[in-house]
Amino acid sequence: MKQLLEFLGLLAVLQGVMGLVHEFTDWNLGLVRRIGFLDGYEVYASVALLALGGALFAAAESRASG
Repeated sequence: MKQLLEFLGLLAVLQGVMGLVHEFTDWNLGLVRRIGFLDGYEVYASVALLALGGALFAAAESRASG
């Protein structure tokens, strides 16, 4: 379970970073830009993905010690 949480956290962080890179450099990266209902909210969604990734990493660490 710890490895699954870490993997999902890594995916969330990578998608968040790629979404921010797309917004500030206009490179075509990430999935956030492809989701239609997020038009205009891509930066917020990317920051939320970064926070989700951090929470998943924290959950994985607490799972290891528990």
